[in-house]
Amino acid sequence: MGWDFRGAASNNWPKMPAMHKLSTRQWTVLVLLTLVWGINWPIMKIGVTGFPPLTFRSICMWLGTPVLGLVLLVQGVPFRIERKHWRELLTLATFNMFFWHGLIIVAVQSLSSGRAAILGYTMPIFSAVLGALVFGDRLAKRAWGGVAAASLGVVLLLWHEISNLSGKPMGVLLALGAASTWALGTQLLRRTRMPVPTLTISFWMATLTTVVMTVLALWLERDAWHAPSGRTWGAIGFNAVLVFGFAQAAWFYLARSLPPVASTLSVMMIPVLGVFSGALWLGEVLHWQDWAAVGLMLVAIAAVLWPSRAVASEA
Repeated sequence: MGWDFRGAASNNWPKMPAMHKLSTRQWTVLVLLTLVWGINWPIMKIGVTGFPPLTFRSICMWLGTPVLGLVLLVQGVPFRIERKHWRELLTLATFNMFFWHGLIIVAVQSLSSGRAAILGYTMPIFSAVLGALVFGDRLAKRAWGGVAAASLGVVLLLWHEISNLSGKPMGVLLALGAASTWALGTQLLRRTRMPVPTLTISFWMATLTTVVMTVLALWLERDAWHAPSGRTWGAIGFNAVLVFGFAQAAWFYLARSLPPVASTLSVMMIPVLGVFSGALWLGEVLHWQDWAAVGLMLVAIAAVLWPSRAVASEA
């Protein structure tokens, strides 16, 4: 439990350059986050195959949120958020977690794991566009190049799925809805004025989401409840400990400590890993477009994370 995701507890966030050099800690968190979230797509698919998806998510969160709380205790992070910030906390939870967790887990059940990952990770594209058009972010040409490369990579990854996806419009719409609302949530989180550690915000957002997912599961899936299989319990355990105990807090740490375009495009290898792990574990077929997309995702990541000459000379 040695990870320090507390973040700053001040409103005075520094104005960061468009091309930001990651610290060793940020790189380490990013790599581990990519691995955990990437391989979780086929794991989620296994977990919700033959099992109610909202119920699956609820059980994961009931087990995972206490793990996150234990991290706060071990690191000595305060749990308290003043009442005047509760409304903003609810807004952040709504767009960062309520919509994302509810919509994407239902989408995973109707789509292949790799393609659900691709659609879910159109989030960085939505985030970059929202940042520029709605929040007034000034993106360098290189950053726009990264957005374009990521967009083309998504198109290539979906190349052989268009006919299949057209027959499953609800799953596609749910995944895109999850991605767009998460993108807005990321932008709002980056701009939050709450003077509390990132881990504290993460814990209370997870707690609120646990309640919301439980209510939805009771309302929509109670008649379909049955005991989870051994495979489902394995998927639940992975999500509880590694996704909610580590990855969720890791993502909020990156989203709050990096410029929005850097934090979002930096995770574009996650859907690529999702596609390839789905092919390995679930037999989902790969094509040349998948390999080309890997190169484009690397270009997108380099476009926003490779330090500019000015930043490199200051290091």
